[in-house]
Amino acid sequence: MAAKQIVGKRTFTPDQEFQMMKMVLDKFLWVGTVIIVYGAYLMAVKADITDSLLMIAAGIVVFIIFIALLVRDYEWSKRAK
Repeated sequence: MAAKQIVGKRTFTPDQEFQMMKMVLDKFLWVGTVIIVYGAYLMAVKADITDSLLMIAAGIVVFIIFIALLVRDYEWSKRAK
């Protein structure tokens, strides 16, 4: 029996996959940086340090997600080769 072929499925070249992943991960990096800078701004302007530290912690969480995505993508690309 012949194997079914999926019609309309698009495959990307490794360079196209890299460019797409770079755009997505770049957004995580910018969002994390903006959140941390906003937390530092709150710390400089307001006297409420708790809110400032929570904002900085939220930026750190975004960076941790960023690192997890990088590691996952690296492991995935290493298995594909």
